[in-house]
Amino acid sequence: MPAEAYSVNIVLEPADNPRLANLCGPLNGHLQQLEKRLGVEITNRGNAFSISGEAKATNAAVEVLKELYDSTKTQVLSSSDIHLHLQESELANIAEQKLRAAPRTVYTKRSVIKPRGANQERYVQLIEENDLVFGIGPAGTGKTYLAVACAVAALEHDKTRKLVLVRPAVEAGERLGFLPGDLAQKIDPYLRPMYDALYEMMGYERVSKLVDRNVIEIAPLAYMRGRTLNDAYIILDEAQNTTVEQMKMFLTRIGFGSKAIVTGDITQIDLPSMKESGLKHARRILGDTEGVSFCNFDARDIVRHPLVKKIIRAYDNDAD
Repeated sequence: MPAEAYSVNIVLEPADNPRLANLCGPLNGHLQQLEKRLGVEITNRGNAFSISGEAKATNAAVEVLKELYDSTKTQVLSSSDIHLHLQESELANIAEQKLRAAPRTVYTKRSVIKPRGANQERYVQLIEENDLVFGIGPAGTGKTYLAVACAVAALEHDKTRKLVLVRPAVEAGERLGFLPGDLAQKIDPYLRPMYDALYEMMGYERVSKLVDRNVIEIAPLAYMRGRTLNDAYIILDEAQNTTVEQMKMFLTRIGFGSKAIVTGDITQIDLPSMKESGLKHARRILGDTEGVSFCNFDARDIVRHPLVKKIIRAYDNDAD
């Protein structure tokens, strides 16, 4: 039997309409997420499901549907839950094999940037296909670097007219008012990582010229208030340190023809304890919003020194 013709029919018990709606997601969004990630086709009538595709992926989809349906007894599922379930199981290997068949590469004039692993591949794909993408995970997973690479490639291939890179200017317990120096001296350390990525991809002189011409803008998040950014690639880095109000302000700056990427690590929040992180809040309320995509990274995606992965796992285990 050809691989494409392989199919499995299952019936999920008990037949509970609210739980089935929870499993399938708004407009069958959760099923579509599984289809896209595993390369299968899923149809259903009530609690009767038909899954077809490559044998290994089809059988994997059957198991994940059963596991997710079981979890609907106590949990309201979001697209992030679906992704995390795939990442935490061997199903991620299936997705990685499929992505290797059609690798996504980012081309800038100075370099060719190849994502490492299935999750980075998926992240680049989401950035290419969506107008708002959240990359959430620990340091060293490439979430900011790849976002900047995609932005630079878009600028160099005339797919956008402007790059806007922003960060909240409050990190590590420091507030600008208590730091020495004028405004430029105060904000420079917070924005330096973005400059470093741009210098690597475009060169110091070219970046400086584009900054002078306002084609590239790197600024604190507060500078976005009251603006609408059209035909721009907008990146918000260190988004875990935004408040809910700041995150809403940023997201509503997106104008026609623009694309926004939000990156952050929700384990490194430096806000006062009574303040909710805008990144965590956005993940909670936008998880099922059409046109908004989330890519969650973990220690397995780290591409820095091998010790970094071990250190993060040790801290994660201690937190548990």
